[in-house]
Amino acid sequence: MDVALTQSIVSTASALASREMADAVQVSVLKKAMDMQETAAATLLAALPQPPLATEGALGTQVNTYA
Repeated sequence: MDVALTQSIVSTASALASREMADAVQVSVLKKAMDMQETAAATLLAALPQPPLATEGALGTQVNTYA
């Protein structure tokens, strides 16, 4: 077997392993960023004022279930 070919195979395998590790780290960082955004969005939605529900009258107290 040619020494240059062996070195090329080893170099390619090493580069592939390094790339796989970098991809795994990037995915992990992306997941953490998305979790932080989810938490921030939930906090903002919880902070919105809730309008009172209608308890009397025709507007907002009846649902037409046949529509």
